[in-house]
Amino acid sequence: MSKIVDEVMAANRAYVSSFGAKGELALPPARGFAILTCMDARLDPAKYAGLSEGDAHVIRNAGGRASDDAIRSLVISHKLLGTKEWFVIHHTNCGMELFCDEVMGDLLEDSLATASLDMSTLKWSNPQHGGGCAAGHFIKWHTIKNQEDSVAQDVARIRSHPLTPKNVPIYGYIYDVKTGQLIHVPKATEIGKAA
Repeated sequence: MSKIVDEVMAANRAYVSSFGAKGELALPPARGFAILTCMDARLDPAKYAGLSEGDAHVIRNAGGRASDDAIRSLVISHKLLGTKEWFVIHHTNCGMELFCDEVMGDLLEDSLATASLDMSTLKWSNPQHGGGCAAGHFIKWHTIKNQEDSVAQDVARIRSHPLTPKNVPIYGYIYDVKTGQLIHVPKATEIGKAA
Protein backbone atom coordinates (compact mmCIF):
# COMPACT_ATOMS: atom_id res chain seq x y z
CA MET A 1 0.00 0.00 0.00
CA SER A 2 1.07 3.57 -0.60
CA LYS A 3 1.69 6.17 2.09
CA ILE A 4 -1.49 7.98 0.97
CA VAL A 5 -3.60 4.82 1.39
CA ASP A 6 -2.14 4.31 4.87
CA GLU A 7 -2.92 7.92 5.82
CA VAL A 8 -6.49 7.70 4.50
CA MET A 9 -7.14 4.44 6.32
CA ALA A 10 -5.69 5.82 9.59
CA ALA A 11 -7.91 8.89 9.27
CA ASN A 12 -10.91 6.65 8.62
CA ARG A 13 -10.23 4.57 11.72
CA ALA A 14 -10.15 7.79 13.79
CA TYR A 15 -13.39 8.97 12.15
CA VAL A 16 -15.12 5.64 12.82
CA SER A 17 -14.10 5.78 16.48
CA SER A 18 -16.15 8.95 16.99
CA PHE A 19 -18.89 8.31 14.39
CA GLY A 20 -21.60 8.21 17.04
CA ALA A 21 -25.18 8.85 15.91
CA LYS A 22 -24.25 9.84 12.34
CA GLY A 23 -25.45 6.41 11.25
CA GLU A 24 -28.97 7.59 12.10
CA LEU A 25 -28.94 10.53 9.64
CA ALA A 26 -31.88 10.57 7.20
CA LEU A 27 -31.29 9.96 3.50
CA PRO A 28 -32.74 13.31 2.31
CA PRO A 29 -30.56 16.34 3.07
CA ALA A 30 -31.85 17.98 6.26
CA ARG A 31 -31.53 21.56 4.99
CA GLY A 32 -33.13 20.78 1.61
CA PHE A 33 -30.61 22.25 -0.82
CA ALA A 34 -27.85 21.20 -3.20
CA ILE A 35 -24.58 22.82 -4.26
CA LEU A 36 -22.85 22.30 -7.61
CA THR A 37 -19.23 23.34 -7.21
CA CYS A 38 -15.68 22.64 -8.35
CA MET A 39 -13.53 19.69 -7.31
CA ASP A 40 -10.66 22.08 -6.43
CA ALA A 41 -9.04 20.91 -3.18
CA ARG A 42 -8.99 24.49 -1.82
CA LEU A 43 -12.80 24.54 -1.62
CA ASP A 44 -14.50 23.04 1.41
CA PRO A 45 -18.25 23.47 0.92
CA ALA A 46 -18.91 22.22 4.44
CA LYS A 47 -16.94 25.16 5.80
CA TYR A 48 -17.86 27.92 3.35
CA ALA A 49 -21.59 27.04 3.48
CA GLY A 50 -21.77 25.99 7.13
CA LEU A 51 -22.66 22.36 6.48
CA SER A 52 -22.64 19.35 8.74
CA GLU A 53 -23.02 15.77 7.59
CA GLY A 54 -26.53 15.18 6.32
CA ASP A 55 -27.29 18.88 5.63
CA ALA A 56 -27.07 19.21 1.84
CA HIS A 57 -26.04 17.52 -1.38
CA VAL A 58 -22.68 18.62 -2.75
CA ILE A 59 -22.01 17.79 -6.39
CA ARG A 60 -18.44 18.36 -7.51
CA ASN A 61 -16.71 18.29 -10.87
CA ALA A 62 -13.94 20.19 -12.66
CA GLY A 63 -15.00 23.84 -12.72
CA GLY A 64 -18.35 23.16 -11.03
CA ARG A 65 -19.85 23.05 -14.52
CA ALA A 66 -23.43 22.08 -15.36
CA SER A 67 -22.46 18.99 -17.31
CA ASP A 68 -25.05 16.33 -18.12
CA ASP A 69 -23.94 14.29 -15.12
CA ALA A 70 -24.17 17.28 -12.76
CA ILE A 71 -27.70 18.00 -13.97
CA ARG A 72 -28.53 14.31 -13.53
CA SER A 73 -27.43 14.56 -9.90
CA LEU A 74 -29.42 17.76 -9.30
CA VAL A 75 -32.56 16.19 -10.77
CA ILE A 76 -32.15 13.13 -8.51
CA SER A 77 -31.50 15.47 -5.58
CA HIS A 78 -34.86 17.16 -6.11
CA LYS A 79 -37.04 14.38 -7.49
CA LEU A 80 -36.12 11.62 -5.07
CA LEU A 81 -34.60 13.46 -2.11
CA GLY A 82 -36.56 16.69 -1.96
CA THR A 83 -34.05 19.52 -2.37
CA LYS A 84 -35.86 22.79 -2.99
CA GLU A 85 -32.99 25.21 -3.76
CA TRP A 86 -29.79 24.84 -5.78
CA PHE A 87 -26.52 26.77 -5.77
CA VAL A 88 -23.96 26.93 -8.59
CA ILE A 89 -20.64 27.99 -7.07
CA HIS A 90 -17.53 28.50 -9.20
CA HIS A 91 -14.32 30.00 -7.83
CA THR A 92 -11.50 32.41 -8.53
CA ASN A 93 -8.14 31.10 -9.76
CA CYS A 94 -9.75 28.00 -11.28
CA GLY A 95 -7.60 25.60 -13.25
CA MET A 96 -10.36 25.39 -15.85
CA GLU A 97 -9.37 28.94 -16.88
CA LEU A 98 -5.87 27.77 -17.80
CA PHE A 99 -6.56 25.73 -20.93
CA CYS A 100 -9.01 25.23 -23.78
CA ASP A 101 -10.39 22.11 -25.46
CA GLU A 102 -7.73 22.19 -28.18
CA VAL A 103 -4.85 22.38 -25.68
CA MET A 104 -6.23 19.47 -23.64
CA GLY A 105 -6.81 17.38 -26.77
CA ASP A 106 -3.26 18.04 -27.99
CA LEU A 107 -1.71 17.23 -24.61
CA LEU A 108 -3.61 13.94 -24.34
CA GLU A 109 -2.85 12.96 -27.91
CA ASP A 110 0.86 13.35 -27.13
CA SER A 111 0.89 11.63 -23.71
CA LEU A 112 -1.43 10.43 -20.94
CA ALA A 113 1.16 11.31 -18.25
CA THR A 114 0.68 14.40 -16.08
CA ALA A 115 1.41 17.66 -17.90
CA SER A 116 3.32 20.67 -16.51
CA LEU A 117 2.25 24.31 -16.41
CA ASP A 118 4.83 27.06 -16.88
CA MET A 119 3.44 29.71 -14.53
CA SER A 120 5.37 32.53 -16.23
CA THR A 121 3.78 31.88 -19.64
CA LEU A 122 0.70 29.91 -18.48
CA LYS A 123 1.46 27.28 -21.12
CA TRP A 124 1.06 23.55 -20.66
CA SER A 125 3.56 20.98 -21.89
CA ASN A 126 4.21 17.28 -21.54
CA PRO A 127 7.48 16.32 -19.81
CA GLN A 128 6.99 12.81 -21.23
CA HIS A 129 5.97 12.00 -24.77
CA GLY A 130 4.33 8.96 -26.33
CA GLY A 131 1.50 6.68 -25.37
CA GLY A 132 -1.17 9.35 -25.90
CA CYS A 133 -4.62 9.06 -27.40
CA ALA A 134 -6.61 11.29 -29.77
CA ALA A 135 -9.89 10.61 -27.91
CA GLY A 136 -9.39 13.83 -25.91
CA HIS A 137 -10.22 15.84 -29.04
CA PHE A 138 -13.78 14.52 -28.93
CA ILE A 139 -14.61 15.55 -25.36
CA LYS A 140 -16.14 18.90 -24.39
CA TRP A 141 -13.97 19.92 -21.43
CA HIS A 142 -16.22 22.82 -20.28
CA THR A 143 -13.35 25.24 -19.75
CA ILE A 144 -13.88 28.75 -18.38
CA LYS A 145 -13.02 32.13 -19.93
CA ASN A 146 -14.85 34.38 -17.47
CA GLN A 147 -16.13 33.25 -14.06
CA GLU A 148 -19.28 35.41 -13.92
CA ASP A 149 -20.23 34.39 -17.45
CA SER A 150 -19.63 30.70 -16.75
CA VAL A 151 -21.77 30.80 -13.61
CA ALA A 152 -24.57 32.50 -15.59
CA GLN A 153 -24.18 29.98 -18.44
CA ASP A 154 -24.41 27.05 -16.05
CA VAL A 155 -27.44 28.44 -14.23
CA ALA A 156 -29.09 29.08 -17.62
CA ARG A 157 -28.30 25.53 -18.75
CA ILE A 158 -29.79 24.06 -15.59
CA ARG A 159 -32.82 26.38 -15.67
CA SER A 160 -33.61 25.56 -19.32
CA HIS A 161 -33.21 21.80 -18.90
CA PRO A 162 -36.59 20.08 -19.39
CA LEU A 163 -36.15 18.04 -16.19
CA THR A 164 -35.45 21.06 -13.97
CA PRO A 165 -38.53 21.98 -11.96
CA LYS A 166 -39.58 25.60 -12.52
CA ASN A 167 -40.23 26.16 -8.79
CA VAL A 168 -36.61 25.42 -7.74
CA PRO A 169 -34.55 28.62 -7.46
CA ILE A 170 -30.96 28.41 -8.67
CA TYR A 171 -28.45 30.86 -7.19
CA GLY A 172 -25.09 31.83 -8.70
CA TYR A 173 -21.93 32.54 -6.70
CA ILE A 174 -18.16 32.69 -7.04
CA TYR A 175 -15.98 31.56 -4.13
CA ASP A 176 -12.91 33.75 -3.64
CA VAL A 177 -9.97 31.41 -2.89
CA LYS A 178 -7.98 34.30 -1.32
CA THR A 179 -10.65 35.38 1.20
CA GLY A 180 -13.17 32.51 1.48
CA GLN A 181 -16.01 34.88 0.57
CA LEU A 182 -18.95 33.83 -1.57
CA ILE A 183 -19.53 36.57 -4.15
CA HIS A 184 -23.06 36.79 -5.52
CA VAL A 185 -23.51 36.77 -9.32
CA PRO A 186 -26.82 38.65 -9.67
CA LYS A 187 -27.29 37.94 -13.39
CA ALA A 188 -26.99 34.20 -12.70
CA THR A 189 -29.47 34.30 -9.82
CA GLU A 190 -31.88 36.35 -11.98
CA ILE A 191 -31.68 33.67 -14.68
CA GLY A 192 -32.24 31.00 -12.05
CA LYS A 193 -35.20 32.55 -10.27
CA ALA A 194 -38.14 30.25 -9.64
CA ALA A 195 -41.31 30.67 -11.68
